[in-house]
Amino acid sequence: MKKWLPLLVAILLEVTGTLSLRAALDHPAWYVLVAAGYIGSFTSLGLALRAGLPLGVAYGIWGAVGVALTAVLATVFFGDALTLVMGIGIVLVIAGVLCVELGHKARPAQEGNPS
Repeated sequence: MKKWLPLLVAILLEVTGTLSLRAALDHPAWYVLVAAGYIGSFTSLGLALRAGLPLGVAYGIWGAVGVALTAVLATVFFGDALTLVMGIGIVLVIAGVLCVELGHKARPAQEGNPS
């Protein structure tokens, strides 16, 4: 749990920063939240890596969940389209990340490899 919590925080902050970027188009004051979201996200991602999450797994989950959550929330907050093709794409991205995670767990531990 120690390595997954910073990753969750990184995802939520990145999504917040990205949604704020959209809001900043009309109200520039939102740029403060954009900067805070991205800086906090990368800091939290670094903490997840420091806690032992492999880079490929952490970055893949961060990216895939961020894309999916941003697309859904942009539909809710900004009325962006979420088409069937986009939904299929989101599912495929998440499936790809799951394959990376499962592949990492299935790999035999190598000598000198801390993961």
